[in-house]
Amino acid sequence: MAKIRISEDIVTVSDFKAQASEWLRQIAGSGHPLVITQNGKPAGVLLSPAAFDELSERQEFLAAVQEGMADEQAGRSHTTDDVFSAVEERIAAIESQ
Repeated sequence: MAKIRISEDIVTVSDFKAQASEWLRQIAGSGHPLVITQNGKPAGVLLSPAAFDELSERQEFLAAVQEGMADEQAGRSHTTDDVFSAVEERIAAIESQ
């Protein structure tokens, strides 16, 4: 996701309402999020669908990494050698039948 450009990516809610279709085109073209302000304070952020998808995927990836790290710390993980040994044992057992 592109960084916010302070001079171009902040708009008041009244300006956004007056030119919503133009702002949506700008977001789609630039990939930059748009900060919408109300009474001089940030009230919301508008993202393109692609930027939203990217943000969601990053969040899911980080959650998976954190889960994996917690599993490793809790002893719920296996080394590559252990996994290959277990697979080889199962293959040998199947072949010997």
